[in-house]
Amino acid sequence: MADLSAYPITTRWPAQNPQVLQLYSTPTPNGVKVSIMLEETGLAYEPHFINIGANETWEPEYLSLNPNGKIPVILDPDGPGGKPLALFESGAILIYLAEKTGQFLPADPAGRYEAIQWVMFQMGGLGPMFGQLGFFHKFAGKDFEDKRPRDRYAKESARLIRVLETRLAGRDWVMGDEYTIADISMLGWVRNLIGFYGAGDLVGYDELVHVPKWLERGLARPAVQRGLDIPKRPA
Repeated sequence: MADLSAYPITTRWPAQNPQVLQLYSTPTPNGVKVSIMLEETGLAYEPHFINIGANETWEPEYLSLNPNGKIPVILDPDGPGGKPLALFESGAILIYLAEKTGQFLPADPAGRYEAIQWVMFQMGGLGPMFGQLGFFHKFAGKDFEDKRPRDRYAKESARLIRVLETRLAGRDWVMGDEYTIADISMLGWVRNLIGFYGAGDLVGYDELVHVPKWLERGLARPAVQRGLDIPKRPA
């Protein structure tokens, strides 16, 4: 049996089955990247809900796994060489799980790096900009009288989603016929942009052709539907 006792996070969120991968997360756009990926791959895992509203990511046990205090993180008892591996940053986790399972990442080196570049596009651009737009449009920032910050992020978000629109012209998925971690990284963010954030009008979402069809295809996948609700929020 795997011994995870060296990891303080397991004292705060005990593993019922320490033999399987442990996921510590919240069903936000960043969090669901990993739960969707786990559902898609079929890997056995145990999800733990982390209450970011109660600042649980800043508790010492959580920081012991991710000193940056963000979700998601994983603890894989069967990491490289059969030793436990703790990993944070959702993009890094997607790449790790793709390589661990041999799924959702092209096998040829050129295709592999091309898919990873689109994950980095999401990590460095699409996700942060959509998140800032959400803050200034839906959350506390909406009360700011000066709308220039909101408009700045709306303009950049509109530009970024059109980069994705151009990429998807003539393609079902970011990499063409193959659904990959590039798609998984972005589905939750685009869904949030037009849904939870209600910012579709600000970025001209209705003007797009390819992104809405891509999103519909992605959200129709059973694993995506399951992953969007994992870990389940307490009732």
